Amino acid sequence: MAANKNQHFVPRCHLRPFTLNRENAAINVFNIDRQRLISNAPVKNQCSRDYFYGKDEKLEKAIQLVESGYANALTQVTENHKAFNEASKTVFRIFWLLQHVRTEAAAIQAVKMSESTRLIADIPPEDFSLGIKEAVQMAMKSFYESIHEIDDLKFCLIRNKTNLPFITSDNPAILTNKWHLTSRKSPDLSFGLGSAGALTLLPLTPDLLFVGYDGDVYNISNSRGITEARNERDIIAFNQHQFLQCTSNIYTHDSDQEAILTSHYLESLPARPKERHVTHYAEYDKTVGNHKRYAVVPPENRDKTKEALIHTQVIHPAPTLWPSHIQIRHKGSVYSNGTGLGYVRHARALRTSGNAFWREHP
Repeated sequence: MAANKNQHFVPRCHLRPFTLNRENAAINVFNIDRQRLISNAPVKNQCSRDYFYGKDEKLEKAIQLVESGYANALTQVTENHKAFNEASKTVFRIFWLLQHVRTEAAAIQAVKMSESTRLIADIPPEDFSLGIKEAVQMAMKSFYESIHEIDDLKFCLIRNKTNLPFITSDNPAILTNKWHLTSRKSPDLSFGLGSAGALTLLPLTPDLLFVGYDGDVYNISNSRGITEARNERDIIAFNQHQFLQCTSNIYTHDSDQEAILTSHYLESLPARPKERHVTHYAEYDKTVGNHKRYAVVPPENRDKTKEALIHTQVIHPAPTLWPSHIQIRHKGSVYSNGTGLGYVRHARALRTSGNAFWREHP
């Protein structure tokens, strides 16, 4: 039996730097639906559900181990930026991955994707259904299976030297891809952890942000893994990802930020997807050589007597602006084998069997 009934999907160790006086008791919550700031809300009630991870004591202890490592590394880096070394990078990387897969937003998305597939396939709910708790358990499994998926990224810290603070949210660990979203080299494909051009973002404090990036696609000028942001436009660009990915709430330590947060949220609103996934239905068309060909058709026009494939694709929001720090290398490297896998990083290409990969420039 898990020791704690109230389980946080964004832990208090992450929210602490964004609380009032960093005391981890009260926090300012900007609710995007109401577009208003709620001052001094109790932290213990934020981003938590009863037995969100279930009642597995071993799982709870494993999560707590990752969180305690993160809290210690964050304290060290906050007190001395020189503590941002390979050890702390590993801690932040693992915490980012855990945080990316375990939020309520991720669970809800998994449930919705499962339900859309069930409806199109005409499967009775008693034969195929997924609940929030089942989705969370699947997320925990995917975390352990993909724990080394972003080892090959480069990592750095952004030090905020402006008067505009970094913010966090109820879904703070961001996966995005500037190259994919701006080059449109593979517009019909999505991207994932192993994709070329992957970017991972995690605000650590109002003054620090952790960035992981594909070094074959991007260049972020830094000194020993640390760079500075002195233009508020860059802070707005980093913060916009929190507006685009959050479910309901943005968190800030500054109670005077309501007007600014409202303005920045409204600026990001056109880029916030109304739906987070799309399900494609493709039915058998013909055989070409040794391969079957499938044609995508609207689900309502499908022929239920034909063999079919169902594919669910994540919709990634494209921000309205990007931080100036993230520059695309003109002579960088991305890898493809011409399949639906899309463009991947060199490490993924080496691990993937099947068609041979070739190198292209971004």
